[in-house]
Amino acid sequence: MADYTYDQLKDMKIDQLREIAAGVQHEAIQGYTVMHKEHLLPALCKALGVEQPHLVAHGEAKTKIKQTIRKLKAQRREALAAKDRGKYAAVRHQIHALKRRLRRMATRGA
Repeated sequence: MADYTYDQLKDMKIDQLREIAAGVQHEAIQGYTVMHKEHLLPALCKALGVEQPHLVAHGEAKTKIKQTIRKLKAQRREALAAKDRGKYAAVRHQIHALKRRLRRMATRGA
């Protein structure tokens, strides 16, 4: 069994990860043929004994972003009531961007 680092595994395609998983006997990777990369990667790390980096908590930043989203939603309701399509679209775009940022923080820890 070859030694891999987390970064090497993370950069591999799902087919390559499945090939590695095929050669490993471990209960964590049972059903690897139908696993998506987001599930297979941590399972493979566990089976191979590869240490995963710990994600940094962004509690304060997340809270501020969520508060901003709530304020923007109020502005969106006001723009909708006033039938101001330009402001409505701009606020929707800001909300969308902030939600994407939250999702990135959750998945990458950045």
